[in-house]
Amino acid sequence: MARELAAALKAPLLSSTVSRLLVDLNRSVGHARFHLDAVRDAGPAVREAIVERYYQPYRAQAGQYVQRAVERGRRVIHVSSHSFTPVLDGAVRTADVGLLYDPARAGEVALCERWQAALKALAPDLNVRRNYPYAGKGDGLTRELRRRYSPRTYVGVELEINQKHVEGAADRFRALRRAVIEALRAALAAG
Repeated sequence: MARELAAALKAPLLSSTVSRLLVDLNRSVGHARFHLDAVRDAGPAVREAIVERYYQPYRAQAGQYVQRAVERGRRVIHVSSHSFTPVLDGAVRTADVGLLYDPARAGEVALCERWQAALKALAPDLNVRRNYPYAGKGDGLTRELRRRYSPRTYVGVELEINQKHVEGAADRFRALRRAVIEALRAALAAG
């Protein structure tokens, strides 16, 4: 999803293949789920090596992308792409796509409202929810960047795709990705 979004919008891409089973690149150091049990139990030297090798370079590069754009006088629209499990702790999650944002930041609210409306028009069978399955202002990279940059210079949105689409039929997932991209293009053009 992220690769296709970046290519379609001619935007820089920062991605990682590091599993959150090792370290969650979207969490802050110290978050309860920053490392899962096996890594926490491995001891501080192992955890520090993982943070130094995977987490710090990823976070530094993300910060550099944003900083360079802001220094050039640009407004950054950062879309962080994730997936979520269809069932968590026995509860079925009812969205196909989630758009996460900070409700206190008007630019993020407006972009997500337009994006949701455009997705509904393009793919009416998709259930697109805002600030679901997580709160958009929760711990994550977007929250960290919001602390550094004003709403005038930084808009951070987390795109969440239900893994049932990722694991399902390839044609259906391809159609979902196309709809998400076209809807974001429409939302950006309308803003």
